[in-house]
Amino acid sequence: MLDLKDIKEAQNRLKNVVYSTPFAYAPILSEMSGYEVYLKKENLQRTGSFKLRGAFNKIATLIESGKKNGVVAASAGNHAQGVAFAARHFGIDGTIVMPESTPLTKVMGVRELGSEVILKGTNYDEAYAYAVEYAKEHNKDFVHPFADIEVMAGQGTIALEMLNEVDNLDAVVVPVGGGGLISGISTAVKTINSDIKVIGIASSGAPAMKMSYDAKKPIDTTSVRTIADGIAVRDTSPVTLEYILKYVDSMDLVCEDEIANAILFLLERQKLMVEGAGAVGVAALMHGHLDLPKGSKVGIVLSGGNIDVTMLSLIIEKGLIKSYRKMKLIVTLIDKPGALRRLSELLESVNANIVQIGYDRTSTDLEFGDAHVSVSLETKGKEHQDGIRQALQQNGFPFREEH
Repeated sequence: MLDLKDIKEAQNRLKNVVYSTPFAYAPILSEMSGYEVYLKKENLQRTGSFKLRGAFNKIATLIESGKKNGVVAASAGNHAQGVAFAARHFGIDGTIVMPESTPLTKVMGVRELGSEVILKGTNYDEAYAYAVEYAKEHNKDFVHPFADIEVMAGQGTIALEMLNEVDNLDAVVVPVGGGGLISGISTAVKTINSDIKVIGIASSGAPAMKMSYDAKKPIDTTSVRTIADGIAVRDTSPVTLEYILKYVDSMDLVCEDEIANAILFLLERQKLMVEGAGAVGVAALMHGHLDLPKGSKVGIVLSGGNIDVTMLSLIIEKGLIKSYRKMKLIVTLIDKPGALRRLSELLESVNANIVQIGYDRTSTDLEFGDAHVSVSLETKGKEHQDGIRQALQQNGFPFREEH
């Protein structure tokens, strides 16, 4: 069983390798929520994620016991880089099995750390099954991303840093996927001070652990779909569920829009690049999922910052629309000279900045002699958008909105 001694031993192994990342007061979030909020910035960790802690601790214990034949892992993300980093550090072979659909940037990131990459399977579960068999066949040690005592102990070192830096925390909020992070953190927190609440936050698109927590038994899901790919875990681990049921006070879900909103907030207001999995705690805070007394001192773990650039672009676009800073319209015009100029002059008169425009006169839903103008506008809030709609209606421009 994992205990505080294991976590403190892990801290000794990690002290000259991982960063003791900032655990800093967040004034804007504190004012918004009525709590005293601190952010544990594991997005600034080496390799960009907390996963380095668990992977390094596991491989260090293998080396201590004389196992130097090499390690194997299955991952398309942060665990892969953690294992590859640790394998290079100890001078042993690393093999990472990744799904065939893994973006090239992630494949190259692992190869640059010195590990071999095998692309196998259409999803993580197929890659995982292959990796386990590959490790057996080649007499190498498989490093599980979460269901492992040494891995959980490594993740638990985050809690030691948090409790050492900020006194009298009332609650710690932790992302939950496979459960390794919250198992390690909750073991440390509750052993040191059982009065501190530990709150787990998962994505509504990957609810297996939340369902299992509520039912008090492992429940698997048939599929996962979430922008928080770091916690997109389909099946529940009985190993981590045992610790979660023992130590975690509550667990909640946040939806995709809430996660996207938190990513955008952290980028824009906190100047922090945080991936979907890392942003779920802030999403829960921003959208009222934390049931704590006002004034509570709350620590939130930002578990990682390795977000795909394409995904970030999409999140920013959706976030701008959701926060009334951008609107997309399709306006129907009579297809004649001057009509487009008249529309642009109207938009200018209401201070709407055109950032993209398209002209279509061939769509099958158009009446003969009409044209569709698709226009993206930079706007200044909900009232400004209401004024734009009113101006279009008053001046006889039929339109519909795109979301």
